[in-house]
Amino acid sequence: MYNFNSGPAVLPAEVLQEASEGIINFNNLGLSILEIGHRTEWFVNVLEEARSLIKELMQLNDDYEVLYLHGGATTQFMQVPINLLNEDEIASYCDNGIWGSKAIKEAKLFGNVHVACSSKDREHTYIPKELSVPQHSIYLHYTTNNTVEGTQWHFIPEAGVPLIADMSSDIFSRETSFNKYSLIYAGAQKNAGAAGVTIIVIKKDILGKVTRNIPSILNYQNHIDAKSLLNTPPVFAIYVSMLTLRWIKKEGGLSVMEKRTNERANLFYETLDTLNILEGKVDKQDRSLMNATFLAKNIELEKLFLDECKQNGIVGVKGHRSVGGLRISMYNAMPLSSVQVLCDLMKEFDKKHS
Repeated sequence: MYNFNSGPAVLPAEVLQEASEGIINFNNLGLSILEIGHRTEWFVNVLEEARSLIKELMQLNDDYEVLYLHGGATTQFMQVPINLLNEDEIASYCDNGIWGSKAIKEAKLFGNVHVACSSKDREHTYIPKELSVPQHSIYLHYTTNNTVEGTQWHFIPEAGVPLIADMSSDIFSRETSFNKYSLIYAGAQKNAGAAGVTIIVIKKDILGKVTRNIPSILNYQNHIDAKSLLNTPPVFAIYVSMLTLRWIKKEGGLSVMEKRTNERANLFYETLDTLNILEGKVDKQDRSLMNATFLAKNIELEKLFLDECKQNGIVGVKGHRSVGGLRISMYNAMPLSSVQVLCDLMKEFDKKHS
């Protein structure tokens, strides 16, 4: 099978192998990773290695803390403003797709929201290049890669205020200046592990400024103090994330991940741009290197193409239910050879139906 699912997504084969062994006999303890206590030295070592690997890969100093929390990125839409935004203050948000829109909706429950830019006018098929950010904004929030719409920011916005990013679908896929951010969050299930856990990276000086009472389980500072052990963490998901981060480091780190990201995306888009039946949806300069969205010229051809993909063991090609069309996701563990198989099929399909 060729797995182009948007998430949970393809994982490195050696990570799957080691994780499966850990289910039976974790570190030759005679116990499963699913059975060990989350406060035992055995699991604490896993958690600390994972947190350390994140800081190493991102080249972050001790001004930052790393957390592994429940609830997915969607919970962060609420947890970010409840920790950072007072009711009488303003936060700026970029509205470039479904996840940015949902983040805005949640933030409005806790304070005032200023929309710094929006791509709604063209159905989120591009990334705006000019932002309006009031200097009294508490922070600027944006989604670095729009999984559903297939757009990606290929630059870091300069706003003069603390920067917060939802990196759920492109974290660890490229080198970037992570130290320009005050808070980063990402669901692990695309480039950083299995579903069930969320990575949070926080610059500590952004905390402690809101006046509201924050529920204990939602307070970032409580999780920092407890080193991600405030309550029972998703042990297995963190274990798989740690193994995935080990794999990224062993393969050569983010520079190698970025090189492979570009190779996969270039192969796909160069193929797509030669076809007559299939065509891209978004502006070329804003195309996502992770999630490529495209269309067939008519719905009948789309159904035929999906059928041919299925017959050839290519899965995860149908677009998100909210936008339709077609989409493939090319995360870190996706072999270039899988993209080549898809491209060959696309060319053959185009030749047959043009």
